[in-house]
Amino acid sequence: MSSKNPPNKAPVHAKTSPPLRSRSQPIAPPAASKEQVDRQLITLLQANARASTAELARKLGVARTTVVARLARLESTGTIVGYTARLGTDAADRGVQAFVGITVQPKAGREVVQRLSQCPELRQLASVSGEFDYMALLRAESTMRLDALLDEIGEIEGVIKTTSSVVLALRVDRSA
Repeated sequence: MSSKNPPNKAPVHAKTSPPLRSRSQPIAPPAASKEQVDRQLITLLQANARASTAELARKLGVARTTVVARLARLESTGTIVGYTARLGTDAADRGVQAFVGITVQPKAGREVVQRLSQCPELRQLASVSGEFDYMALLRAESTMRLDALLDEIGEIEGVIKTTSSVVLALRVDRSA
């Protein structure tokens, strides 16, 4: 007896192809990847907040209505709180930025934060763990002004020491 299939019959192990998808039909993400779509959407918007919903949908591989719905949800939950313009390199490169680690005396934090918040060159202030109590981001018009700011911060009652690192180049900036 022969084990070959007759020539007019398909082999038993033949596979069938999935149905073809038209080009206009978007690839629907599985329900579990909605958070991934949200993260990718936020990343695209951080790169270009003026991108159209059609362009975003094309880059994400989802329907435009999906992008509209995800944006509405991200806005309603406060994940996205606005859209902004970023300054070009000429405007952003003016002046000098520095990260300043600030160590304060125990129980002096509230007064130090109040005094620092009055400084117009202060861009951010965070309480941190580790070597410092606070990390400040300062932007000054010159190194001379930065030097004066550091002296002023050092003179605030309750500040024990400051440690500065001047920003040489900004490699990634997702802040608005």
